[in-house]
Amino acid sequence: MTDAQKTAADMTLRAPGDSPPDSRPAPVPLLEPREGIPPVTATDEALAGIVAAFAAGTGPVAVDAERASGYRYGQRAYLVQLRREGAGSALIDPVGCPDLSALGEAIGDAEWVLHAATQDLPCLRDIGMVPTRLFDTELAGRLAGFARVGLGAMVENVLGFALEKGHSAVDWSTRPLPEPWLRYAALDVELLVDLRDALEEELEQQGKLEWARQEFAAIAAAPPPPPRKDPWRRTSGMHKVRRRRQMAVVRELWTARDQVAQRRDVSPGKVLGDAAIVEAALNLPPNSHALAALPGFGHRMGRRQLEQWQAAVDRARALAENELPQPGQPLNGPPPPRSWADKDPAAAARLSAARAAVTALAEDLNLPQENLITPDTVRRLCWEPPAEPSQESVAEVLQGHGARPWQIEQVAPILTEALLTDAG
Repeated sequence: MTDAQKTAADMTLRAPGDSPPDSRPAPVPLLEPREGIPPVTATDEALAGIVAAFAAGTGPVAVDAERASGYRYGQRAYLVQLRREGAGSALIDPVGCPDLSALGEAIGDAEWVLHAATQDLPCLRDIGMVPTRLFDTELAGRLAGFARVGLGAMVENVLGFALEKGHSAVDWSTRPLPEPWLRYAALDVELLVDLRDALEEELEQQGKLEWARQEFAAIAAAPPPPPRKDPWRRTSGMHKVRRRRQMAVVRELWTARDQVAQRRDVSPGKVLGDAAIVEAALNLPPNSHALAALPGFGHRMGRRQLEQWQAAVDRARALAENELPQPGQPLNGPPPPRSWADKDPAAAARLSAARAAVTALAEDLNLPQENLITPDTVRRLCWEPPAEPSQESVAEVLQGHGARPWQIEQVAPILTEALLTDAG
């Protein structure tokens, strides 16, 4: 048993949301690296040594990745951290070692331990690292009912150590990476396996371990998400844009900005802000002089940049009516619930009953409603219920929408009752 596990065993795991019995708890010790900060692996030769060490290690592998969100284009990994019993910790630079498929294969059969796995898996997949099975400590915390599921809060509440803070939002594409950042990154995987073990025990005590295993298996088996349709519609402030010509301006400016950002490898927001795009759409400036007078365009923006953005506005202004985007996105599923009362009062009543039942059950089970069953699944079921609602037919619909067996077992009875209540 490691020192951290001994500490965890000596602690009473507080129920989520409970306050400590002592209003003045003892200071939480700051976590220190057990073997110091490992050197950053940035060459194929050094990587081969890491691959061999982790292949020879035993037990689960703690994995984390750091991106440069808000600084660089896309969500690629700029640092990968790992830790395994018998191998110690490793910090790998994916810029110097862009293909980690050999490492992924070396540890692929082992259980990967990640915190908020869905955030890191896409960038890990891009460099050849794909787990066959995993344990997500954040999701485990949610299922166990913890109110705060950030890594720092979980390590402190469960294991009794404080993680260093302050470097999560830095520009991880910086080279060389400063020593305090590397220390922070190494500590992120230092106790991840210990946290996993403690949470597994807690879930087993609550009778939720099989639920967690089903959730983890679903994450590991999920294919990469498809490209988002019409991503320009997610521009912040888009709700102000009503007319189709204005929407076309947003689309053209968003597309032009994305091309520039990708070429320069910077975050799109650093090229042109969403607020500026919306201002241009609302005002439809006829020339670059008028564009420069709008918020977000005049300050420190050169003539060539202004002409570039004005050209995008002009393209939108020149479009024929049949080339303009339609308001809203084509619905893939039920309409927004706020319109149900007018469109289908019976469906609105079903949804109200179902929501109340899910809320009550989630409270009884001490887990978030969205982890018990996704709100989208509940809406789809209530909008288009089975012709003859029964637990079997409701379970079939839930399964078709991706609900896991444990979720179906828990919610099929109460959702069937909600549908039948309306029918009666």
